[in-house]
Amino acid sequence: MQFGLIFELSVPRPFSPGVEQSVFHNSIEQVRLAEKLGFSHAWCVEHHFLEEYSHSSCPEMFLAACAMVTTTMRLGFGIATCIPEMTHPARLAERGAFLDVLSNGRAEFGTGRSSTWTELGGFGAAPETTKRTWDEYVRAIPQMWMQDRFSYKGQGFSMPERAVLPKPVQKPHPPMWLAVTAPGTELDAAERGLGCLTLSYGNVSKNAKRFETYRKLIRTCEPVGAFANEQIAAANWLYCHEDSRTAAKKGEAMVQSFSSMAAQTLEISQAFPSSNYGALGLLGRLRADPDKAGDKALPDGLCIGNPAEIVNTVKEWESAGLDLLLFMVNAREVVPQSEVLASLELFSREVMPHFSARPSIVAPYRERAVHVA
Repeated sequence: MQFGLIFELSVPRPFSPGVEQSVFHNSIEQVRLAEKLGFSHAWCVEHHFLEEYSHSSCPEMFLAACAMVTTTMRLGFGIATCIPEMTHPARLAERGAFLDVLSNGRAEFGTGRSSTWTELGGFGAAPETTKRTWDEYVRAIPQMWMQDRFSYKGQGFSMPERAVLPKPVQKPHPPMWLAVTAPGTELDAAERGLGCLTLSYGNVSKNAKRFETYRKLIRTCEPVGAFANEQIAAANWLYCHEDSRTAAKKGEAMVQSFSSMAAQTLEISQAFPSSNYGALGLLGRLRADPDKAGDKALPDGLCIGNPAEIVNTVKEWESAGLDLLLFMVNAREVVPQSEVLASLELFSREVMPHFSARPSIVAPYRERAVHVA
């Protein structure tokens, strides 16, 4: 089991001068400390137009800043949005490779297609085409990294022969992932040899079944790149305190604050009522009036509690087959920075020693031959 951080960069109102700056720099300080404490990963999302919820429109810039204050942490796009109306795939390949060069080969490349109409509609994207274009992107990007020159003619994008630069430090290319929320997305990841980045924030037993299915299917996959990335990661919440009641109070404040922000977004399943756009996990269950934060129960499997309680929770995730827990450690700055750092330190001191340490994974488990269309 490895541990990391994942950032939404949520910003509290009012948006007064300096508030975004404070959130961004607090997060970088958390990353700097986390590496010293033994955390192995830092991931950052990509979102657009989501006030308070996430001001992380340029995750590559945040990750580049993290690269400058760390030496060993893996740095992940969680996720790069594979939508033509948002970004050309060559731009994503350039961003991923640039981060890999700056970090001396520590980039992880998560992919996905967004889940909110707030974002897709803002760019004029058609939700019914996003899966097809995502599939084209994840097949093309590793070829852009590995080939001296690349050309392509498809439905989602086309480009004449060009040298996509720079090339990544990691050879043949950085590990690739897929954000997994809607049921069945873990199958898409496994079939293509992509790591499974679960964003359901809890529910160990439900996710354990999905992890098992993913493990079985990826054994016979045809990787979109040069190898299969067989890792499973899950986003979670972390607030560790010696007193269980204090931890519960602070942790619930974070989660409920985040869920109230999520209520501002319009998801695809709301704009287009269809099972194709259904979502499971925290955002669907915990939407709440911020004045009635205690009305909704938290899902199981969150790492909120005293050290002994969190050890037991992490063991449940480990037994379910998880490789990496990625923690959200604040939302809308409801927890003071000093308390966030203290929580990380206590987790490192009292929880991490219960789990076997492993070196950071640079190369995934099984290399495969490159399949070039």
